[in-house]
Amino acid sequence: MAEFSLIERIRRRAAAREDVVLGIGDDAALLRVPPGRELAVAMDTLNAGVHFPDGTAAADVGWKALAVNLSDLAAMGAEPAWCTLSLSLPQADAAWLDGFLDGFLELAAAHRVALVGGDTTRGPLSVCVTVHGLIEPGSALRRDGARVGDAVWVSGTLGDAAGALRQWQQQGVGVDPALRDRLDRPTPRVALGRALRGIAHAAIDVSDGLLADLGHVCTASGLAAEIELDALPCSAALAAAFDRNTRRALQAAGGDDYELCFTAPAEASAAIGALARALALPLARIGRTVEGAGVRALTADGTPWQPARAGYEHFG
Repeated sequence: MAEFSLIERIRRRAAAREDVVLGIGDDAALLRVPPGRELAVAMDTLNAGVHFPDGTAAADVGWKALAVNLSDLAAMGAEPAWCTLSLSLPQADAAWLDGFLDGFLELAAAHRVALVGGDTTRGPLSVCVTVHGLIEPGSALRRDGARVGDAVWVSGTLGDAAGALRQWQQQGVGVDPALRDRLDRPTPRVALGRALRGIAHAAIDVSDGLLADLGHVCTASGLAAEIELDALPCSAALAAAFDRNTRRALQAAGGDDYELCFTAPAEASAAIGALARALALPLARIGRTVEGAGVRALTADGTPWQPARAGYEHFG
């Protein structure tokens, strides 16, 4: 396939929205931003062997490439609208591209996201996506909004994706399908992010590890957080696959969860519980914010606990 044949293959499958004036095929897209809305923009890159294991199904790569970006919009409370795609391929493989688009566009359709442009090039397998979302002025969830005395919450379960990666890295150890699904197809918590506006003070998505990402909130907000290890939500699959100490490290510092961690006033507990029921999504209270700096993880008896690392660092 030539480059422009590849682009045309993508264009034919990309859905449109009524606010897309001009999509794929020109030097730039033209988009109509509704009056009274702010534009939220996020971008993430996925590289083979770094963000997904070699041999990952093309559809799963496509899904995850969009999911991790939608997760950033969710953490801000934004409504997804448009995206662009930069795709680096070792060769123009039509079958791989079609599989990639199957996963990418399935998730895009679920959130009414229109693919409006991008770039294709020859090179190592790499996917870069930029997403654009819309949000009401002054309502974005930000990292710098946490207040001392807030409760710290997290959605879903933690450690599953990191557990799958740990199993994959161990020779001769099978990967639990439930854990692998969390690694390959994370669920961006868009509905939760939208619903938390006006309830939560601050939020972040858990991509590099709970302790590391919550640490960003603490730094931006000028406070500290104390986390109760035994309160971290754990799936049955993770509990069955690893001992307690390994499980703790995966949950607290493994990353790739793409759940939302947020802080909210203590009196918001009832509203958050109602939200969990309405969304059919577990929301666990895992700690509190306090004076100071950094994140402290504590065992049930109050003993400080520290993993080998707080989270993933690309150049660490």
